[in-house]
Amino acid sequence: MAPGLLDLVHLTTWAVCAVIKLPQLVAVLRARSASGLSVGSLLLELAGFLVFLRYQIYYGYPLETYLEYPIIIAQDVLLLFCIMHFSGKTKRALFYAVVFWMGWYMLTLQKWIIDLAMNLCTFVSAASKLVQLQHLWQTKDSGQASALTWGMSAYTCASKLQT
Repeated sequence: MAPGLLDLVHLTTWAVCAVIKLPQLVAVLRARSASGLSVGSLLLELAGFLVFLRYQIYYGYPLETYLEYPIIIAQDVLLLFCIMHFSGKTKRALFYAVVFWMGWYMLTLQKWIIDLAMNLCTFVSAASKLVQLQHLWQTKDSGQASALTWGMSAYTCASKLQT
């Protein structure tokens, strides 16, 4: 791929990541419902993003190689809180926050832990999508699932293969 085009793809990927969960958040807030969305899927996705971010920080990679991840994580956390709120399980969100906070620190207790976790990230990411698709299949209701968010996610995955 030509260097100029590669730079454009990288820039657009970062821009899409900056707003990737906003259509999903808007759909949930407008409907005041999280029907069609899987908490398990979102938790897996969040775990994968946190492992990736922790790995990048642990090994001292340049910020520009992972800058979009803190932004996506913040959007995922907000979306998770909205899902928990609209499903009446707000207190459970605190439990998840504590588990992720402990996991953040346990990842770097030993080098092999963060390395193993990073090697599993692709599988965790794929599993999160499969869990969401299974949820949609079982409920036969897409509810507030945002096709735009899924489309942007597909774009960023495809662009990461090029960059």
